[in-house]
Amino acid sequence: MSATRAARARPQIHMIDTEAERLSELALNIETAMPQVSDLLLRETTRARIHRAAAMPADVVTMGSKVEFRDEASGVTRTVTLAWPQDADIAAGRISILTPIGAGLIGLREGQQILWPDRDGRERNLAIVRVSQPDPV
Repeated sequence: MSATRAARARPQIHMIDTEAERLSELALNIETAMPQVSDLLLRETTRARIHRAAAMPADVVTMGSKVEFRDEASGVTRTVTLAWPQDADIAAGRISILTPIGAGLIGLREGQQILWPDRDGRERNLAIVRVSQPDPV
């Protein structure tokens, strides 16, 4: 199967139960202001395999994860931390879950790819290179 077809098939994603609940609520709250991101987040939370936090595999992108991903079209690799909107700071590398890329990264595992729209509506093939979890508080 080609990389593009594999990306279109939407890989299985995983979410922490409490994060999925909070993300669904957030998506519903932004439905009018940000319909595209709201729809993307609702679709992802609906199709995700839900886990308790203690049972979540370490290589899955969750809120607060540091994610290295590659845009397969450009070959550019970026490392970002997935953040709640109030904690986002692009200059510090913390991207909001309310961006198309943030919504696309949640729940993916190292090695997975997904075809995902960017802010301009163009589809990008994103490949997860590495995921690291935040240190426990």
